[in-house]
Amino acid sequence: MAEPFPMLVELGKIREFARATGSSHEEYLRTEPDVVSPVTFLMSAAFWQAQVPGSSPYDEVEPLDMSRMLHGAQDFSFPDGPPVAGTRLVGRSRFGRTYAKQGRRGGEMTFTEVVTEYRDETGRLVAEVTGTSIATSRPAGA
Repeated sequence: MAEPFPMLVELGKIREFARATGSSHEEYLRTEPDVVSPVTFLMSAAFWQAQVPGSSPYDEVEPLDMSRMLHGAQDFSFPDGPPVAGTRLVGRSRFGRTYAKQGRRGGEMTFTEVVTEYRDETGRLVAEVTGTSIATSRPAGA
């Protein structure tokens, strides 16, 4: 399991994220302190995670050949709904499942899941985000 990293769910960043993604949902644009974050807001955790060496499980493996990488999926799970502004989270990532399928043009495709758990200051699970990357056995078009 990778090193934990902190993340503060900030009111201003919620508003910026909502505007950047074209959301007109009034809940995300309010100025009250308990504004709920957009469902995909935790994708911005990459900026926080990048500040902590060893916080990505990929830090421990060989560098990836990005010419063969695809983003396959992103799943978000919230036991009690997305976090609200002011919530202090600690994220921790780990590898999930890895499996392979035969592709049509890129040969074999290897699917790798990275699961990131986000917990609040009490240790309660607030969210779980699973990202799936796909590595093809050869670059597309080869």
